[in-house]
Amino acid sequence: MRGEPEFIAFAEANVVRLRQIAYLMCRDWHLAQDLTQSTLTKMYVAWNRIGRKGPEDPFHYARKVLLNTVLDHRRLRSSTEVATERLPDRTADSDPTAVRLTLLEALGQLAPRDRAILLLRYWEDHSVETTAEILSVSPSVVKSQSMRALATLRAQLGADRELLLEDSRAG
Repeated sequence: MRGEPEFIAFAEANVVRLRQIAYLMCRDWHLAQDLTQSTLTKMYVAWNRIGRKGPEDPFHYARKVLLNTVLDHRRLRSSTEVATERLPDRTADSDPTAVRLTLLEALGQLAPRDRAILLLRYWEDHSVETTAEILSVSPSVVKSQSMRALATLRAQLGADRELLLEDSRAG
């Protein structure tokens, strides 16, 4: 049976990574913090039950709870309101930060499930099967949606895509 000290250690060790995943899903640091806190609250309530179903790593369970929390939040009517500031146009001598912001902006325009699939597959480097298991979908859904989402990203990035490709080759 797990206790509160183990949960506190788990939360302290993983809160930053969970918040980063939440940010990549919602593109709002304040909302990412709220979603991370909701996830940790759900984890705390279920903490004693988490280890009983097998030797599953609590972080994998937390990530699944987080992704479900993000997707549930997107279904709320109020989640369609987005507060953003327009970034200035990128100059020709663009730096890696600008490339990252361009990519994050393009990711933010994807549907939440498409974004989750791309983040799990390419950001966290999970297999198709693991991604399907985390999102509770079939592997064929992961394959088809990742192909469509990548095509959408390529279309959104347009001319910026060449810049991204150059930077990825250089790095």
